[in-house]
Amino acid sequence: MERVDYFERVREVVELIPYGKVTTYGAIAQFLGLKSGARMVGWACNTGTADPMNPLPYHRVVNRNGELTGRFHFPGDVMKERLEDEGITFKKEFQVDLDKHLWFPSES
Repeated sequence: MERVDYFERVREVVELIPYGKVTTYGAIAQFLGLKSGARMVGWACNTGTADPMNPLPYHRVVNRNGELTGRFHFPGDVMKERLEDEGITFKKEFQVDLDKHLWFPSES
């Protein structure tokens, strides 16, 4: 799969994540047909967060445990603050309550 095409497909899925929900790198990879592609999805998301003018909700993508592993690509605690602003609750300081907020791309 061509890199540009892959990044575009990840972007299209990220655009679908509903307000007040999160999804995981693995769920996106599975939806795109890439069983072991969670790291690639993370890489694609991280390139998107590098652009401060990018309006896509990359802050809604977390790891399989609900942890904000992508927070290092946002200044300060912006990732967590954005999620809290959407009503997302946490089990631990940087771990989203997936039981309440997990969304799967196949639900779109």
